[in-house]
Amino acid sequence: MKAANLKTKIVLFDHNLDRPDYPLNILRDPQAAQYVDGSGFHHYGGDMSAMTLLHNARPDKHVYFTEQMITERPGSNTIAIAAPVKRMIINVMQNWSRNVVLWNFAADPNNDPHTDDGGCSICQGAVTLDGDKVSRNLAYYVIAHASKFVRPGSVRIGSTNKGDQSVMLTIDEDRQDIFRVATIRNMEALPNVAFRTPEGKIVLIVVNDSYSTGSFRVQYRGQYADLRLQPGAVGTYVWNSD
Repeated sequence: MKAANLKTKIVLFDHNLDRPDYPLNILRDPQAAQYVDGSGFHHYGGDMSAMTLLHNARPDKHVYFTEQMITERPGSNTIAIAAPVKRMIINVMQNWSRNVVLWNFAADPNNDPHTDDGGCSICQGAVTLDGDKVSRNLAYYVIAHASKFVRPGSVRIGSTNKGDQSVMLTIDEDRQDIFRVATIRNMEALPNVAFRTPEGKIVLIVVNDSYSTGSFRVQYRGQYADLRLQPGAVGTYVWNSD
């Protein structure tokens, strides 16, 4: 590829998160590593934290999430969106992936066409095409929560999640000119991920994966909004960064 002056990116592995040792072993070889752009992962096995492990070991190489199937029961009257958004958007993005790629954009009602060798007979498309009829499936809405607002060139930014520590400043009761510093471990924060877009917008995606209506506060540069999110719901919130 180098001799042919090809600029195609080489992405290692493209398989499950239970084997980060595979790309790490290749990246140990400096002769091979110099040609590698990054490593790709699926989540049919292992834990999302494997991508952070690889990032920490080789921060000079990119991490990509390159495949995942999301299906729903045929004829379902509800969209069980909280779990897949938490898993595929929030957890993937918080573990250093530069992207999210799901299984397939479109298929027919039988999940065709696919090959008989390695194809997936149960994998829905994001949309189902049945002649002139188009129906949107769960994967469509999962991706839409991000893709409609987190446009190319956006970057993930820090946001408070469960278990994170925050710093609180309080005025001393006896001396008003002295501030006290306290650390608080956030145990009630809903799963979320935040981005800054090239247009200067902040995009925050929040999942209520609990069984009760969740009230939560979004705070940014000293301003805040108190919001509520129904159980099993996902909210995408957008505001100007200035």
